[in-house]
Amino acid sequence: MQRNMLETVMGAIVLLTAVAFVSLAYEAANIRGTDGYELEAEFGATGGLSVGDDVRISGIKVGRISRQELDPVTYAARIVMSLDERIRIPADSSARITAASLLGGNYLELIPGADEDMMQPGEVIYDTRDPVSLTDLLGKAVFSAANDQS
Repeated sequence: MQRNMLETVMGAIVLLTAVAFVSLAYEAANIRGTDGYELEAEFGATGGLSVGDDVRISGIKVGRISRQELDPVTYAARIVMSLDERIRIPADSSARITAASLLGGNYLELIPGADEDMMQPGEVIYDTRDPVSLTDLLGKAVFSAANDQS
């Protein structure tokens, strides 16, 4: 009887520890969505950007990618982002997909313009730059070096 009680207590401790760990990981990851407004941006390629990735201005997180869609007419990748309501984006701003590190992971960087008019919720940023693929650059460098030696 004493052994069953000890096993039950140990099981409860393990479960409470697991719940605490999941809660801590959830808080650290900041998975919760923002209660802000949505803007869209059109790209030729997403470069591995995915739903939940950060949207940053000057390296500071101001929102998250909320969804991705393919425009059925132009076949452009449309990225929908949810931004903090306190942050207003000038109408002539641009966007680019940037690598977070050499090991992977991308984020969407907004580059604010100088226009006094601000973008309204639901508007689209058309001034975008597609991500640079490191593997494509490496392949070009290797093949150009091989062609130069010929």
